[in-house]
Amino acid sequence: MQEGAPGARLGEYATRGEYHRTPDPHWDYYPTYQAKLRLVRAYLDRLPRGTRVLDAGCGEGVLVDEYSASLDIHGVDPQYSSGRVQLASITALPFPDARFDRALCLDVLEHLSFDDQRKALDELKRVLVPEGELVVTVPNLAHLQSRIHFLLRGRLIRTASEQKHPGDRPIAEYLALVRAAGFELVARRGIFPTIPVLTRLIRRHPQTLASLHRLLTRLIPVPGWCFLNLLVLRKPAGS
Repeated sequence: MQEGAPGARLGEYATRGEYHRTPDPHWDYYPTYQAKLRLVRAYLDRLPRGTRVLDAGCGEGVLVDEYSASLDIHGVDPQYSSGRVQLASITALPFPDARFDRALCLDVLEHLSFDDQRKALDELKRVLVPEGELVVTVPNLAHLQSRIHFLLRGRLIRTASEQKHPGDRPIAEYLALVRAAGFELVARRGIFPTIPVLTRLIRRHPQTLASLHRLLTRLIPVPGWCFLNLLVLRKPAGS
């Protein structure tokens, strides 16, 4: 497929278009999405030129397009394809073993079933070189507001509907999952501690209160309290 070819648009991309390219500032996830991208871009900016990178579940390939001039970056997604993004499942990656030095899996695992989450991690580990790194972002089912809700109501607050996030988990379960898949945790960052009342205000006014979102993340970056966690994982040498 040639660069710029229209490719395939399935699922949400058939109905919503390329909404990640120009996200709506009124989207309640907007400040968290932007904070995530700032951290991922800082990570990618430190990589040597020509580093082989896979963006798995990349959607429209925003980062793939952005870094194509400096990195050997490839994208796959089950609902989208273009000149730089291949239509493929993260649970069956169309690449040979040890093809990539780094991989991204951003806001993807929660969209998979529990069984497929482990399959995806196994595939990502397979295509990484030994000591290669995987950057994962996942919403935390047990963020602070959700924990308080559990104490008061006896149940956690889902990060999205069960249909959209069938694999919703507390971050502790994700950490156990990546360890079981054979990854080592290198670094962990929290984004958006969900302080009651303030969280509701920010979600209702994401554009106006984006600075408050940034302040909370800077002042209270407790990953277990945060809505989103960013994990940097490493494939051990010899595996």
